[in-house]
Amino acid sequence: MRAPDLRPYLEEDVGSGDVTSRVFLPDTDAEAVITCEQDAVVAGLEEAIAIFAILGAKAVPSVHDGDRVAAGTEVMRITGPMRSLMTAERTALNFMMRMSGIATLTRTLQDRMDAVAPGTRVAATRKTTPGFRYFEKKAVALGGGWTHRWGLDDMAMVKDNHIAAAGGMDAVAARMKDVPPGIKVEIEVLDLEEGKAAARAGADIVMGDHFSPSDVKVLRDELRKINPDILIEASGNITSANAADYAGCADIVSLGELTHSPRAVHFSMDVVPSSDKPY
Repeated sequence: MRAPDLRPYLEEDVGSGDVTSRVFLPDTDAEAVITCEQDAVVAGLEEAIAIFAILGAKAVPSVHDGDRVAAGTEVMRITGPMRSLMTAERTALNFMMRMSGIATLTRTLQDRMDAVAPGTRVAATRKTTPGFRYFEKKAVALGGGWTHRWGLDDMAMVKDNHIAAAGGMDAVAARMKDVPPGIKVEIEVLDLEEGKAAARAGADIVMGDHFSPSDVKVLRDELRKINPDILIEASGNITSANAADYAGCADIVSLGELTHSPRAVHFSMDVVPSSDKPY
């Protein structure tokens, strides 16, 4: 997926102009510091730098996207027109808050998985904010998770409604030959017998929907007898509270919470005082 143009995000906030900065701030240069106010995995620095640059300010990061930082860590310094710093502040911080929240949650869950069964992958879903998917998926990757599908065009996922509309699993199996080369196929199943049928049909990944951890393990063990290379994904009713229960039972554990309900990470921007300037 291509990175979206950042200008519309800034324009959404600025509108016809930043009245406050234009009226109340002097037309001088300034320096500001952005601080992360809590322990977190930082993400969105690249986007923040680009947003400040649109308004002629230069931002230099003190850490890298994907780094763990402690509360109180300076993550960026910005220099340029004071009005530009103030105008771009909220949009830049919004990117960092949202993306860092996703990256932090992803890293937390991946660490829990690794502590139980290294190799189990935490994965995102398509439950993303319209217009913001690129950045949310990028944040998942920065947190160490798997982005899964970026959209409907990069992987085939045959879910229960598809199976019913197609005419059943036999009809799905008959159409597998029509899948374009290089496109992986994942099939959602509701029980072990459907899983076996999906594996025999040639699925690359079988998703156990609303399976318990023990049932997912049985699904994986039985389907590996049919195809040793098949991957098993657990999904449905999985949250940050129970995701680690599936470590060692499934190869992939996906949850929408990564992108639809992360807790934002708090950042603050402060202008650096200067004795010879009026701020």
